[in-house]
Amino acid sequence: MSATIPHVLILGGGFGGLSAANEIRKSLSSSQVKITIVDKKNWFMVGFAKLWIIKGTRTFENSTGSLSELSKKEIDFLNEEILQIDLENKNIKTTTNNLSYDFLIVAMGAALAPQKIQGLTENGMNLYDYKQSEEIHNKIKELKSGTIAISIMGMPYKCPPAPFEASLIIDSMLREAGIRDSVQIHFYSPAPITLPAAGPEISKQILELINSEKIIFHDSCKIKSVEPNKLVFQDSEAHFDLLLAIPPHVVPDVILESGLAKENNFIPITRDCKTPYENVYAIGDVTSLKVTDTMAVPKAGVFAEGEGLAVAQNIISKIQSKEESALFDGKGGCFIESGRDTASLIEIDMFSGPKPSTKLTESTSEHLDEKVQFEKDRLSNWL
Repeated sequence: MSATIPHVLILGGGFGGLSAANEIRKSLSSSQVKITIVDKKNWFMVGFAKLWIIKGTRTFENSTGSLSELSKKEIDFLNEEILQIDLENKNIKTTTNNLSYDFLIVAMGAALAPQKIQGLTENGMNLYDYKQSEEIHNKIKELKSGTIAISIMGMPYKCPPAPFEASLIIDSMLREAGIRDSVQIHFYSPAPITLPAAGPEISKQILELINSEKIIFHDSCKIKSVEPNKLVFQDSEAHFDLLLAIPPHVVPDVILESGLAKENNFIPITRDCKTPYENVYAIGDVTSLKVTDTMAVPKAGVFAEGEGLAVAQNIISKIQSKEESALFDGKGGCFIESGRDTASLIEIDMFSGPKPSTKLTESTSEHLDEKVQFEKDRLSNWL
């Protein structure tokens, strides 16, 4: 790297990393800034496509975009694992490289940790693991009767509405197969309401939505362990024939080792997404951005994208020697598919007042079209 061209290094090619890289490149040419994204995956997928793979209307192959396409935009992509983050010496060690940077954006996401729940890996399926989506589809198809349990096993978790969407989509699969009356769907959450981040009013609407499809919601179920065909909670037990779990989410080990986050916590940030280290930013699911004492910005791609835009604008300002002032606006929306060819949209403004404002639209086919378009736009605009 020549001394004259600053290097922006982005760890992670998800929503946050891709939105930041593209935003910087839109304003600054490759003669003004070098941009590198590092990710151990060589593809990007909008998370909710996993549910379509489970439903059987999608395959993994036609739900992903290749990160090597970034080269067309003069954004370098390195398909390697990040082994060490040395913030004192501004050096990142990957599988075969040592990379230096002028600006660092940490956008590595949250890691899934099914191993934290005793017996889960042996006795349940991981709803959030794309490698298991097709197998989950097959297992649902094989079922003729019995009980499906969907269990959230830790908070916070990515894409808060997704498990509820999964229950509705599975309900639709069982209806189409003509066996819904023979299969019970039970939903277990450690939270007292369905969607704490969206508040009590929307939580009640989501509860009514899943109850209307005879999906039974059990609140305040804190998981202890999983046994064959049995969930063991702190003060109860539940039987299942098929378990779909949302495992605990943790910060990647390499982040803990870097000192950016402490054990059992994500990287603390404020709305400027800065860390205590100069020109080092953190965005997306790897972070925790407090809104009130008890609430943080939900872990969802749309918020990572917004944080990526804010950080990109501040880096552009710094490179152009202007005042930097962009803050993450806290606005976003998450779709909830109904399983009846419609979707509703939860619209959220995290910083609208003393507490976030949230709104749930009615479920329409237009919103389902918007959901499909949302995915198309990200894949075509970023890659």
